[in-house]
Amino acid sequence: MRHLKDRYLKFTNSSRNTVLCELSFNADNIWTRFKGLLGTKTLPPGQGLYLNECNGIHMFWMAYAIDAVFLDPDLQVVGLVENIKPWAVSKVFKGARSCLELPVGTIAATATAVGDKVLIEKAAPPPH
Repeated sequence: MRHLKDRYLKFTNSSRNTVLCELSFNADNIWTRFKGLLGTKTLPPGQGLYLNECNGIHMFWMAYAIDAVFLDPDLQVVGLVENIKPWAVSKVFKGARSCLELPVGTIAATATAVGDKVLIEKAAPPPH
C-alpha cells in the first residue's frame, strides 16, 4: 500500500463521508513513533498523527487530550477512544494495526463508529 510510505496523509471516514483529518503526519519509523506528539502544545483542527503498528497508546508526558481511532489492516475502525487525557493509557484493541490521533471532538463531530471504513490518501505537505 503506497500511502504507508507517504509522509503526509489525509483520512476520510468513507462509511459516513466525513473527513477525519486533512493533514496527518505519518509516524512510520521508531523515531517518529517515539516522539509522536510530544513537545506539541496542541493538535490543530484538521490535523492528526498516524501511528503504524499500533494497537494501544499512552499519554505519558503529553500536554493535552486527544481522540484516537484504531484501525485494522483493512482500515476498518476496531476501536475508539475519545478525550484521552495526559498520563492515561488506552486499552489494547484486538485486531488494530494502526492508530490515528486526532483533536478532541473529532470522533463525535464525524460520527465515527466501530465498523466504519477509512480511506487514506496522500496529502500535500504543510505550508512553512
